[in-house]
Amino acid sequence: MKLSFFACLMLFFSFSFAQLSVRNDAFVFVNDEVLFVNDDVNLEEADSKIYLRDESQLIQGTGTTGNSGVGELSVYQTGTVNQWAYNYWCSPVGNNSAAYGNESARVNLIDDATGIPSAGDPLGLTSSTDALFTTGYNGSASPLTISSRWLYTYSISDSYADWNAIGSTGAINPGLGFTMKGNGTGATGSQLYDFRGKPNNGTMTNSVAEGVFTLVGNPYPSAIDSAAFIHDIDNVNAIDGTLFYWEQDASIPGPTGTQSHVLRDYVGGYSVFTIDASGVIMSNAPAAFFKYDEQDNVLPLPPGPPSNGSKMAYRYIPIGQGFMVQGDVGSSGSVSIKNAHRIYEKEGINNSYFFRSENNNDITTSSGVQFQENGLSIVPDDYKRFRINVEFSINEANYVRQMLLNFHDTATTGFDYGLELSRASELVNDAYFTYNDKDFIGLAYPFENTLAIPLIVDIEEQQPLRFRIFDIQNFDDSQGIYIHDIETDIYVDLRQQDYDLNIAPGNYTDRFEIVFTTESTLSIDELDITSLTILQDNGKHQLTVQNPNSLDIKSVEIFDVAGKQILKGNYDAIEEQYNLSTLNLSDGVYVVNVSTYSNTKAKSKKIIVKN
Repeated sequence: MKLSFFACLMLFFSFSFAQLSVRNDAFVFVNDEVLFVNDDVNLEEADSKIYLRDESQLIQGTGTTGNSGVGELSVYQTGTVNQWAYNYWCSPVGNNSAAYGNESARVNLIDDATGIPSAGDPLGLTSSTDALFTTGYNGSASPLTISSRWLYTYSISDSYADWNAIGSTGAINPGLGFTMKGNGTGATGSQLYDFRGKPNNGTMTNSVAEGVFTLVGNPYPSAIDSAAFIHDIDNVNAIDGTLFYWEQDASIPGPTGTQSHVLRDYVGGYSVFTIDASGVIMSNAPAAFFKYDEQDNVLPLPPGPPSNGSKMAYRYIPIGQGFMVQGDVGSSGSVSIKNAHRIYEKEGINNSYFFRSENNNDITTSSGVQFQENGLSIVPDDYKRFRINVEFSINEANYVRQMLLNFHDTATTGFDYGLELSRASELVNDAYFTYNDKDFIGLAYPFENTLAIPLIVDIEEQQPLRFRIFDIQNFDDSQGIYIHDIETDIYVDLRQQDYDLNIAPGNYTDRFEIVFTTESTLSIDELDITSLTILQDNGKHQLTVQNPNSLDIKSVEIFDVAGKQILKGNYDAIEEQYNLSTLNLSDGVYVVNVSTYSNTKAKSKKIIVKN
């Protein structure tokens, strides 16, 4: 006999050690609701089930006996359909034996939600079959077939070679994450997975070590609050407070596109996130692989097109979501996740969604947090914030490293847990901050206009480089925000214009800094180079430099991205406009340098030539 949800609630006390006991092959079906059980759950027989549907979630209280039974809880989650792209997972269920407590998970606990109607289930909401597995490179969506080649855990490791293959039956410790690729040929879209097993409950711990990553995740059939997790007293001294979410662009067909299983062809990175203890100040930055369109406009930042990344983490972490954590300085212990971190939050509402390759859902306000139309959170009036986009252009593989600076009276000149973002990985062309020999892409300070914040740039090959400001909050309109190029002693107010230059290979640890006042005699205003306009007209196959303020232009040079001079025009008379033909140039990205007699390089800009 199949019992309704309310009938099954009558069975709460039918087993002496469980507050919710489902017996005699009955089931509990929960639709668009939260099921709260203060103690523990027992699913006695193999056909005793709990079905969580339409964003339903199970939250448990302070019980310590441990869930038990050979029955199953079933909960859905969707991942990317793209068979070339990874999702990071954490199973909300473990092996379902009669033993009490959490058990290890296996990927073969995942079912294919078949949706086959039956007499007792006309909508097919409870039907499923075991997922199939293949040792081939590609899975498939129907019937659900998972490639075991891409199933890995990552525990206390800091190099790619230390990923641990688990296959379909390898044991995964409760709370530990795993990787899995999608199962279809579409570039975007979702694949539905049915996790079936004993619901995880209570405290789970996994080892961490200083400066080393561990792949963990949300191990419950409910959302968790990242603020509660990050600021739990057991975690404050264990991890550095940054959560790392994997993003991958697998949208471009092969053989040279990103739809490849070859590691060197992957285009991906980590979106990073942290949050203050109040849950109001969210700090995040996207993965560094955004690109330019043909008009030299940067593609929209988050939450823009999914084919170019664009996802961001928010406060609430959904069911099944895996993420990396990094051991804090001096840490050699464990990271804990607890029932106290659990919360009922649906995906797509109140800033919770799963990291997969599809469009982000609309975001609404939650817990005092408000959002801009672009998905970025708005900080309270007593905070200041801005982002710097450092844009690299090497061999047309253009991408942006976004860096965040928070300012508040409570911040310090030391490390501010919950306000600062660690750098996930090194890129050969990259930008970052550093403090105590640790790299960051987000820092916090008490604001003073005398601050000088060093910004490190690594360059592997000569290329155009651009600094651009983004997301300025709560700064007076009159307050300048400058990039100071110490080598040339030029200050550029990024609120007024971008700073473009052509840069040689090197590790620039003391060339660039963010400042809020200028002291140089070589300021942008004095050079008056803001009046110069560099335009590329591909219809006329012509480069034009407009000079309305009659600067003493000496030369206009065009370089390729390798730094080789392609064209040069020398001038000994002041003109309102200078033209160079680009008809004989190959299609591609070039850098234009305009020099004056009083300054060897008054202005530099990247152009795209398309003949």
